[in-house]
Amino acid sequence: AYAQVEGIELRLDATEVQVRRPAAGRGGRRAFVSGKKKQNTMKATIIADHQGRTLWTDALRPGRMHDATAARNEGIAVCFQHFPEVEVLLDDGYLGLRRDHPGQAVTPPRKPNKIALPHVHAAREEARHRHSSKRITVEHALADHKRWKQLTRWTHRREVLPVTYRAIAGLVSDRTANA
Repeated sequence: AYAQVEGIELRLDATEVQVRRPAAGRGGRRAFVSGKKKQNTMKATIIADHQGRTLWTDALRPGRMHDATAARNEGIAVCFQHFPEVEVLLDDGYLGLRRDHPGQAVTPPRKPNKIALPHVHAAREEARHRHSSKRITVEHALADHKRWKQLTRWTHRREVLPVTYRAIAGLVSDRTANA
């Protein structure tokens, strides 16, 4: 609602925080193994604005969950339906959201055919560069979170990580808003 009223273009991305491996014999042990990092992780999805301020962060999910699935489970797909004027810049991990919400969920352009003309490839590279230049602020926001030593590798109980992550995200967001 805030983004629609203010006319802000949002940026959404996810990051993974390494966590301790669940005890042997516990159910759901494989849920935390990330396919990307090949480690036990929890995934945090954040939304930032054009200045890199964290506007929203979700409850952390097990690392095995795909980025787009985590966004859907948090109700972001429903928000697209309620706020049709809001645009969200995403990376290639969210192609399903782009398919479901064209014009709102904006991902980098797809790669053209190998037989496409050279100017088509050049135009795609230019569009991809413009997209990543706009989206870099969410990457900076994630990097600001990871500067906190606790979020590089979480050694405490996994149940406490979501509260700690939201607290750190709030502190970082307040600091960048006042800077």
